[in-house]
Order: sequence, then C-alpha cells, then structure tokens
Amino acid sequence: MRAYSASSEEALRARNLLKDWAGEGFLTEAQYQRMEQETVCDLRRTNIFLRIVLFFFTVLIVTAAIALFFTTFLRRPSEQITGIFLLIFAPIAYAAAEFAVTQARLYRYGIEEALAVSSVAFLCIGMVFVLLESHYPRPAGMEALILAAGAIASLWIWYRFGLPYAFLAAMLFTVWLPSHWTSSHSAQHLAVAAIYGAGLIAIVAVRARYRFTYLDQTYSIAEALLWLGIYAAINLQLSSLELLPRLWNGIERPTDFSNPFYWTTWALTWCLPPAVLARGLRTKDRFVLAAGAIAAVLTLVTNKPYLGWPRHTWDAMFLGAFLIAVALFSRRWLAAGPSGIRHGFTAQRLSAKDKAWLSTGATAIGFVAPQAVTPPQPSPEFQFGGGDSGGGGASSDF
Repeated sequence: MRAYSASSEEALRARNLLKDWAGEGFLTEAQYQRMEQETVCDLRRTNIFLRIVLFFFTVLIVTAAIALFFTTFLRRPSEQITGIFLLIFAPIAYAAAEFAVTQARLYRYGIEEALAVSSVAFLCIGMVFVLLESHYPRPAGMEALILAAGAIASLWIWYRFGLPYAFLAAMLFTVWLPSHWTSSHSAQHLAVAAIYGAGLIAIVAVRARYRFTYLDQTYSIAEALLWLGIYAAINLQLSSLELLPRLWNGIERPTDFSNPFYWTTWALTWCLPPAVLARGLRTKDRFVLAAGAIAAVLTLVTNKPYLGWPRHTWDAMFLGAFLIAVALFSRRWLAAGPSGIRHGFTAQRLSAKDKAWLSTGATAIGFVAPQAVTPPQPSPEFQFGGGDSGGGGASSDF
C-alpha cells in the first residue's frame, strides 16, 4: 500500500500534464483554468532546489538531535548500546516520515524523504554496531544479513513513497551480497545479473497493469535502472573496481575470468543495448530508451579495453562526432515523415517539461560554476599621471 492515495496522485499527474500542455500552447488560458479546477490536489509540493535544501537540512537536524542525545545521556556508550539506540531511532524516523506524509501531506518536499532515508541508514548502522562491531570474531553471514536488510528496507521505501533513488539504493545493497556467497568473481557477476533479471521480470509483469496510470513512470524508472544494472553486471570493464585502471589504459585484459566467460560477456555487451532499445521503442518508454542509449555508448567506450587495444586521444572526438551524426540523422528522418511523425515518434517537443529540465540544469550550472553562465566583466583600467588638471598628478583620464 502506497502512502499517497490513488486519487491524489492521479490528480497530481493530471495537473502536471495540464501545465505541460499549456506551456506548449496546446491549451488556452481559459481551458487551463477550467480543467485545473477539476484536478484539485491537497498534496504540498515545492521546487527542486528548495526540496534539496530541505532534505539536507532535515538530515542535519536529525543527525544533530541524535548526537545531542548521545552527548547528554550517554557519555561513553559501548558499541552495542550505540547500535541498540540507533535501531530504536530507525522506526522513530520512519514514523516521522509517515506522519509528514499522512498529516502534513508533504509530497517530494525533502523533509519526509530525509526522514525515510535516515530510517534506513539508522537501521543498517545500528545492525553493524550490534552484530559486527561488538563481536570478535565477527559472526559469519552477518554482513550479508545487514545488506539484505538494507535492500529490503530500501525497496519498502520505494514502494511506499515512490522515491526512485530508494530503488537504486536497493540495487546497490544487492551488488555486494554475492561476494558473501562465493569467492568466484564469475559467479558473483552472474548472481548480480540473475537478481536484477528476476527483478526486471517482476517489474515488467506488474507494470503491464499500470500502463497509463500514475504508477507507470515509477515502474518505468525502475525498469530502466534494472536494465542498466544488468548491463553493468555483464560488462567486466565497468562492474569490477579493480578493472577501472585497465578501462583507461586499454592495453591489458583482466585475468580474473576464464576465456569463455570473458568473451561471452563481450558479446553480450553488444547484444543487450539493441534489446533494450527495441524494448523502449516498442513501449514508447523514454526512460528505457535512455537506458539503451547509455548502454550503447558504454559499449563503444569499453570495446577497446575489452579487446586490449590501446586508447588514443582522438577516440572521444570520433565518438562525439558519431553521436552528433546519429542525433541529426534521427531528427531529420523523423521530421521527414508525414506531419513530422513516423510510427508514433516525433522530433517535435510536445511537453514543456523538457524546457523546465533545461532551465533547471542551467540554474544548477549557474550555482556550481557561475562564470560558465555569466562570464566576469573586465574591470575598467584607471590610468593616473600627466597632471593636466593639476593637483596630485591627476589627468583627464582619471
């Protein structure tokens, strides 16, 4: 059961669509006002920048409150006592997130997100202190239990609140699980790919029932992340940290895997991106299409390291030129169709959301690197000397 009612989220989705259509001129102002009155939503929202600020301030406040509690009541607590109190704070933080949603009606407000994320963090850190740090030698299998608990808790947060990064967190917890089951690197890669594949099958099966509802985007993002996770698991140049130096040098091939397994993964890196792109084209899903495009670019980037060929400085230039050519060809091919449409696809912008994202990106770049958006103006140079007007050596140039 989700924290938000289906009627509220459907109304919110309708309001967002109305804003997109009105922003592109598909609706008149009178039509927009009339239809907006029919999609009243009681959820409280904010913009992305204030959402980020509130998220970090909430995390800071929660952390400071717990630190104050330990400083005031527990001067020098043992590791087990610290872990027990963190396990107590985990459900308190989660209850606060539920209260913020059900009573304050916060939706993507930053506050409830920070509280939910903090509950998962307290759960995992508390389990580490209770199960690992306070026992020597450490019990076998406890690390896998902590990772599994983090993955399950993150999945619940994703299902309950619909936060995409919670699903990504569950995937990251899952990455480290196979290392506690087997020491074989090949088996670890296969296990991760199998877990993601099982999740992908479940998501695709469930998503079919919510194709044109407010849940479609949630499942779409999850499916795209699972496709990328499967690709990263089979691409040995990406999924092994010890192989990252070889990715840049491109002159050595890893020796941790057998030849059949190595070359099978190389073949799969070329087979998977077309399959993902075909899936995205068939369902007209932009997130899955983006995942397929990212996988295709990564295949081109990692092909030379896979084959043991040396990298050159002009490789990036050729890749950029190739991607520009593909983008221009696709745009021209779509534009040449009847009314600029081919098989249900068009290069024309149909939503104001793209402009909003571009505006948000430009604003973010302005905060990070203000000189990249507005270059500094050169200050005028003042010249002194001459004494034409007398007094202090000032001149008419002063």
